Amino acid sequence: MMPRDTNPTGTIFGGVILSHLDVAGALEARRHSDQRFVTKIMQNVEFVTPVFVGDLVSFYARTVKIGTTSVTVEIDVEVERLAPHGNREAVRVTTARVVYVAIDENGRPTPVVEG
Repeated sequence: MMPRDTNPTGTIFGGVILSHLDVAGALEARRHSDQRFVTKIMQNVEFVTPVFVGDLVSFYARTVKIGTTSVTVEIDVEVERLAPHGNREAVRVTTARVVYVAIDENGRPTPVVEG
């Protein structure tokens, strides 16, 4: 994360993390189909601890359900940061469950076609 992404307290804006989280989840949904997906809902978003400038942020997404017109994805966000004595540590900072809906050319929900 870079200084331009910080809020007045010096940590990374939650919205910046949410934006990247949404992209990671959408990419996971697209693994199941080449259709267009839109974000329907972000559930259970939990900011566990702040993200700091210089943290190396990783997003881990996994599909938990494929419905008729939707794909539900869980995303874990971890950072690698310097710990005391110069060691590096992995810290979970955010988790979320996101539902993506497949849409047709008119923007209406359409069945997910895997493949």
